[in-house]
Amino acid sequence: MTRAHAAIGQTPYATRIEVNGRKLIADEPEVLGGKGAGFAPYDLLLSSLAACTAITLRMYADHKGWPLESLDIDLSLSGAGDQRHIRRVLHPVGLDADQAAHLADVAERTPVTLTLKAGIAIATTLA
Repeated sequence: MTRAHAAIGQTPYATRIEVNGRKLIADEPEVLGGKGAGFAPYDLLLSSLAACTAITLRMYADHKGWPLESLDIDLSLSGAGDQRHIRRVLHPVGLDADQAAHLADVAERTPVTLTLKAGIAIATTLA
């Protein structure tokens, strides 16, 4: 089970986050009233998808014995409300066209990809 803790005080909108003993700061950019002291919430969402994609595809290529030298992943989030969408572009180095195409297909089934596509139930309670 993954757990996270977030805490915010009086400083708009700096939020201290701790996950499994690791800490980071989230904030909004200055144009939205923050100080830009950390990652914005959607930055963190894209980061999660990027990390899961990179790790899963590296594992897959290693398992197959493919000569994947490196993999860069570009992600962008656009739109608003129900019209939001993520564009993901893979830049594999060292693979032939068939291997690269197969890797792109695998990217559609990474754990975070599937979670985002399916949606996830969130239960909110007061302590």
